[in-house]
Amino acid sequence: MINAADTAFIMAAAGLVLLMTPGLALFYAGMVRSKNVLGTMMQSFFMIALISIEWVYLGYSMSFGPDVAGVIGDLSFFALNGVTTAPSPDYATTIPQILFMVYQCMFAIITPALITGAFAERVRFVPFVIFALLWAILVYNPVCHWVWGKGGWLGNMGVMDFAGGLVVHVTCGAAALAAILVIGPRRGYGRQSYIPHSLPMTFLGTGLLWFGWFGFNGGSALAADEVAVTAFVATHLGGMAGMLMWVVMEWFTLKRATTLGAASGAIAGLATITPAAGFVGPNSAIIIGCLAGMACFAAVNLKTRLKLDDSLDVVGIHGVGGAVGTICLGVFASTAVNPGGVDGLLAGNAAQLGKQIFGVVVVGAYTLVVSWILLKLIHSTMGLRVSEEAEVAGLDYTEHSETAYNN
Repeated sequence: MINAADTAFIMAAAGLVLLMTPGLALFYAGMVRSKNVLGTMMQSFFMIALISIEWVYLGYSMSFGPDVAGVIGDLSFFALNGVTTAPSPDYATTIPQILFMVYQCMFAIITPALITGAFAERVRFVPFVIFALLWAILVYNPVCHWVWGKGGWLGNMGVMDFAGGLVVHVTCGAAALAAILVIGPRRGYGRQSYIPHSLPMTFLGTGLLWFGWFGFNGGSALAADEVAVTAFVATHLGGMAGMLMWVVMEWFTLKRATTLGAASGAIAGLATITPAAGFVGPNSAIIIGCLAGMACFAAVNLKTRLKLDDSLDVVGIHGVGGAVGTICLGVFASTAVNPGGVDGLLAGNAAQLGKQIFGVVVVGAYTLVVSWILLKLIHSTMGLRVSEEAEVAGLDYTEHSETAYNN
């Protein structure tokens, strides 16, 4: 039966998750140069329209429709056929299925938006939109079904992901790596610095993301219950621990703490706690957040040595964070915290750790290969990259005939 409290809670959570995409737009836009602010924001913000329409006609059915061989959902829910205000017996028994549909839509929206930070300041808008649409169909929807769909093969074998460590963060991180390899670095990379034009904007985006993350993780309980509270608390503690550890790492290596580092550490902690949020207690969440700060800080600093122009650290923060958090689930998860979850290594179930590692490898490899093929095809046929002249002039003017600031 429909529960009014659960319904109200998930409606609010869906709104919070939607807010994360404009928050991401601000977070990314503050870190680019002033000539690329609008182009960067548009790549994220437009996903609200593009992926929503894809989700209505294909995405929801492919992700959560009746299972086909453990690989994909069929098209029974095409155009939301049969998706009503009645509850779903397979996914959410106390809220309307159409609410579950729109809540999951918000996750599908932000995932391709996250990828854009890897190739900020150098990609054409229309080819990117085509890539994002095809990527949602060929990568996000299948992986979502594998992990969260009833009958999905990874879920059936026991791979766990509470709120998107695999489905969102590992996929966007692997796709970001493929994009970096195909598109190449920004003009002048390694010879000039790219100074963020507005760190206050990035801070505002960080705050909106953190706020929205409570809906992202807390709402993934799909009910206003003890599991939602567990995830809510773990989300905050993971985020704050990630920020704390990142700043500590900066202090030891740079002898100073930076505002960009604090923001990056918070996002790293939030991304890393995501897959485990509903399965671990407060102390485990703090440990996971600290591990996030250390691992993601190291990964972001490694990109310079590897000469990979991950413009806004998508691989280092979301990819590495999602993988670390998914593996940590296999270590710290406890049925004493969530009786409906699993025990991890520390609770005597070493097999769960192996399952989580397997999930990271499979999802990461599949996403990397399919993303690389898509990017190569679009790049060779349409040209993903802007011209050298357009890159110098900036995406705001060359792609959108606008400027963010009147100088």
